[in-house]
Amino acid sequence: MKKSKTMIAVFITPAACVFIFLYLYPILRTTIMSFFQIEAVSDPVSSWKFVGISNYLSLINTSIFQRSMMNMLKVWIFGGIVVLSLALLFAVILTNGVKFKAFWRALIYLPNIISAVAYANMWIYFVFNKRFGLLHNFFAFLGLDNLAKIDYMNGSWKFWSLFIAFCFGSVGYFMLIFLGGIERIPSDYYEAATIDGASKFRQFKSITMPLMKSVVKTNISFWTIAVVGFFVWSQMWSPVTTESSTIFPMNYMYNVTIGTTGNTQRDAGLGASVGIIMAIIVLAVFMFITWLLREDDLEFLRG
Repeated sequence: MKKSKTMIAVFITPAACVFIFLYLYPILRTTIMSFFQIEAVSDPVSSWKFVGISNYLSLINTSIFQRSMMNMLKVWIFGGIVVLSLALLFAVILTNGVKFKAFWRALIYLPNIISAVAYANMWIYFVFNKRFGLLHNFFAFLGLDNLAKIDYMNGSWKFWSLFIAFCFGSVGYFMLIFLGGIERIPSDYYEAATIDGASKFRQFKSITMPLMKSVVKTNISFWTIAVVGFFVWSQMWSPVTTESSTIFPMNYMYNVTIGTTGNTQRDAGLGASVGIIMAIIVLAVFMFITWLLREDDLEFLRG
């Protein structure tokens, strides 16, 4: 018995050390930093100036941070509806005997194996470019000059071009998760439903979706994390200076922590506050969907 406890300790200790030093310590330090005014992340603790919740109050009253939160909310809501709906649709189609399933699955997932920087550049220079972009040439070919003359990389269109590009590249990832969830449902359920005369839509509503609650929960959680951590795409759309139309909380956190072009004023404590707010948002969404989708598969099967 003593020997088995020793072995357990030997195997657990490395994982516990990694968790403490790489996850728990940064979380605790960031939380503490959010209540201080700190010029640089590397400043000694003795130079920190305690400000209480002033950092959080400052963020609430800062218009650019409010705009970044609004941009994030729009992507989370509208992008989530588009991306998760298309991902589920493709997953259902690919699990219903479509030919060349492996080919279509690989094709839809393809954008996810390309670097985000390279993929963003493809959209910026080959799709939305005003001079020789695919979108402008397409509308010009159709004779829609008003649409062909729009500069999709400026003004109010800039956010939506970013939105379209990001959502287009995200569908494949969530499709694979939905695909795995559907494929683990026993085929006997669908065969019995078919014999009873249930249509494909009725099978989807009464069998697929109730048994996919845990998968839906996972995808919503992953989508929330992806949107909250939105950074590279915004930087690619506004590489010189951060613009209000494409700024997200992570970009704002980077700007106040590291400093921006022409603005060397930094506050790592304020940046830490942004990180804590984002973590709270992810946790709140996860708790809400866990409560909303609290019925598990076993309860459905017993019913």
